[in-house]
Amino acid sequence: MTEAIPPLRSIDPPPAPRSLHAVYVHAPFCARRCFYCDFAVTVARAPDAIAWADAIAHEWRSIHQEGRFVPGRPLRTLYIGGGTPSFLGPRGMSALAKALEGAALDNPEIEWTCEANPESLTLEVAHAWRSAGVNRISLGAQTWHPGALGWMGRTHGPDQVGTALRRAGRAGFSNFSVDLIFGLPERLGRSWREDLEKVLSLDVPHVSLYGLTVERGTPLGRAVANGEEHVASEDRYRDEYLYASERLTAEGYVHYEVSNFARPGYHSRHNAAYWTGEPYLGLGNSAHSFLPPLRRWNLREWEAYLNAVSRGLLPVKASEELSPDARRLERIWLGLRTAGGIRRSALPPRALNALDSWVLRGWAEESPERVRLTPPGWLILDRLAVDLDAACGA
Repeated sequence: MTEAIPPLRSIDPPPAPRSLHAVYVHAPFCARRCFYCDFAVTVARAPDAIAWADAIAHEWRSIHQEGRFVPGRPLRTLYIGGGTPSFLGPRGMSALAKALEGAALDNPEIEWTCEANPESLTLEVAHAWRSAGVNRISLGAQTWHPGALGWMGRTHGPDQVGTALRRAGRAGFSNFSVDLIFGLPERLGRSWREDLEKVLSLDVPHVSLYGLTVERGTPLGRAVANGEEHVASEDRYRDEYLYASERLTAEGYVHYEVSNFARPGYHSRHNAAYWTGEPYLGLGNSAHSFLPPLRRWNLREWEAYLNAVSRGLLPVKASEELSPDARRLERIWLGLRTAGGIRRSALPPRALNALDSWVLRGWAEESPERVRLTPPGWLILDRLAVDLDAACGA
């Protein structure tokens, strides 16, 4: 299963400083905040795409003046997330391309991804994105079940997912990812198996799965705390995840990361930069940047961010320098979350003993050189990473 893509870098010794070639840009605007959402989202009736791009341009210039997180040329990946980037309309990405002056976005090898919701990915938006240079779309479908869509606060209907993908195809796109969410409350009556068959019928080259999580401060978090809502049981959550892995891999998808499945050649290059410890720059409110060992993050609220950049200030809220111990734990966690796994030779004997017990329990698979988690192991990734780190640091 793992031979279909090249192995991802794992917990090899800390890499030498590398150039920064991956950029994330946050587009915070949404028509409505979803019931479970804890992202940095600004609800707006008609967001101003030009004002957003101008704000990003201000930060971009400040980044270059600072001189620390300046991306190299050409960029290898550019990812526009949110929020709902497609909600910015047809002018958003062309305005962004102008804002990122000198980024060489015409590089034919770049992977430029934009997130979209089905209802706002119009034919006009798709054509405008393609003209601007966008070549990959990540579509937030989540489910085809009408009741579950209404419960989540989504503003699209079941039929709009296929319609949006057809529009994008007409505009010249062939690289798509579709997001699905599992672990919804059983009372909604949503069929996870039917949703998987729906996405398979679309024959998209990439599928991302997200388990429903309860975050404090969200409407869902308050409803659960008050006993007004009950999320899926651990058994249901586990069964849905494992069934999805089995069903998608049976259809030729590679389960190359804990939440991601791809046809050969279609894995997310931008996300791989995160998982392999590459430096990256984040622009926009709440965006994170990483230049080992330094990580920093921007002001969360859009208005505070806008005020800072309009005054020529870097909108950084805080930063941290990772200690050697923290970097080791992060490298272990990142290595375990990918199909590339970790190198056995990078671990002390006491850690290898822990890996052997994982194999016996069905949590991992190993070869003479590497060990990787199985889907059951990925379900307890955080626990296993902490345990392995403890064995390495003992």
